[in-house]
Amino acid sequence: MGIHVDGYVALAGLIVGFAVGTTGMGGGALMTPILVLLFRVQPLAAVSSDLVASLVMKPFGAAVHVRSRTVQWRLAGWLVAGSVPSAFIGVLFLRALGNGRAVENVVSLALGSVLLVAVAAMLMKARLDGRRRTDPDPIENQALHVKRVATLTVGAVTGFVVGITSVGSGSLVIACLLFLYPRLRGSQLVGTDLTQAIPMVGAAALAHVLFGDFHLGLTLSILAGSIPGVLAGSLLSARSASLPLRAALGIVLLVSGLKLLNVPTPAVGAAFVVASAALLTVAAYRNRAWVWVKRSAVTPL
Repeated sequence: MGIHVDGYVALAGLIVGFAVGTTGMGGGALMTPILVLLFRVQPLAAVSSDLVASLVMKPFGAAVHVRSRTVQWRLAGWLVAGSVPSAFIGVLFLRALGNGRAVENVVSLALGSVLLVAVAAMLMKARLDGRRRTDPDPIENQALHVKRVATLTVGAVTGFVVGITSVGSGSLVIACLLFLYPRLRGSQLVGTDLTQAIPMVGAAALAHVLFGDFHLGLTLSILAGSIPGVLAGSLLSARSASLPLRAALGIVLLVSGLKLLNVPTPAVGAAFVVASAALLTVAAYRNRAWVWVKRSAVTPL
């Protein structure tokens, strides 16, 4: 029996890959919910296949940062020390729950919860990014003091979450690193996260291939679209503003998380309306503030 590549899943992978290349958001936070909610893939199969696809893609981004010397190797090492064993343990935890509906429910609820945490992490990252713009002295490689226990804990917690849900290797880790190391440059945060994520995702992917519900055809379908999508998004990222897309994707994650938690549809709709209204209000306020600044700059004293 041949391997079937689903064109619709590949199209979804293309869209997700483009979003990841443009905004830097983790693909698992987008692709896994799409597989579960739109394509009705069983949650465990979605997590397993997406992790393997992610393992294939992450080295491309990490190689760029290694070449640019934006990887904090000691920091990445402490993250890996916590994340690799806990990622494998996360999959074994699912295996211990058994098969069938029970484990699928656990994965679905865990995925929904982590998506809501990812939304909160995005908001925290945006706030910390705003504060960091006033810091004229970013930390360089030789000046970084690694907080070993805290960093090891971040790796262990996120590794376990990634093993269960495939979400967190990007959004959650970067948010935690921003909190622990606020003076790291953005390129160092991304480079360190991408590099440490390879062994973490590798451990989770290996465990899912051995004990999960890995589907090769589903993984190939994701890769068929996501690889060109990431490349295209990366090429355009320097020429376009990613903030509106990040905000829109945050709303998508919010709605997806609520649906996976079995929140009633009217409540999900209300959350979507409130979040969209808040987004438009903030955008209008920022636009008015920017116009006021421009007018003040050209108004003669």
